[in-house]
Amino acid sequence: MGSIFVPFTKPLIETMFLERPNRFILHCRYQGEIITVHLPDPGRLTELLQEGASVYVQHSDDKGRKTEWSAVCVRSGTTLVSLNTTIANTLVEKALKEHRIPLLEEADYVRREYTLEGSRFDFLLHEEKTEHLVEVKSVTLGIDGIGYFPDAVTKRGRKHVEELTEYVLTDQGKATVIFVIGRDDLRLVKPADAIDPQFANALRKASKAGVNLIALSNCITLEGVQLKKEIPFVIEK
Repeated sequence: MGSIFVPFTKPLIETMFLERPNRFILHCRYQGEIITVHLPDPGRLTELLQEGASVYVQHSDDKGRKTEWSAVCVRSGTTLVSLNTTIANTLVEKALKEHRIPLLEEADYVRREYTLEGSRFDFLLHEEKTEHLVEVKSVTLGIDGIGYFPDAVTKRGRKHVEELTEYVLTDQGKATVIFVIGRDDLRLVKPADAIDPQFANALRKASKAGVNLIALSNCITLEGVQLKKEIPFVIEK
């Protein structure tokens, strides 16, 4: 598929993680002071957000924001792991427009955020006069080289998968779920049965119905994010 690179628009600043008082806020130490940081990823992230971990943030000049800082990534060992789920959508959008994603090379990009019967999906494509819905999920949980999704129970995620399954089974169009791995140290991705068995079962049904399941790895540096290649998404019975 070839690599796709998206640079960061502002420099990343290293801080030290202290605590996470709620899903969307971090407290970090920077230059001897405690700063409040917006966390774009609402996932559990327990394995990553350990006290003392290096969290890289960007400053915002938007005076209307409640926080001046946004988390971008966290260091886990020698690997940087994304903390910003919007990066995945930015990478996928660029790849879709350039026809660079496996199984979707023949599909034409239409637009973002397509609403169907009250649910909003990330992208709408057209392929041979057929609508093609695409949903993007960010993977951050990795254990021994294997990525797992989700890292916490996701009723909304399961609902999306079930709706895509119905969409395909009723011949309304095609559907794909793209799992973007926010790190470069994983060799494959699996559903996290131990964390959310209902979501895992929904994925199995979706796969049998003909919904495409694609996993794409990326590499994060302090300069930007690179979408690199497809890796296996393994569905076990």
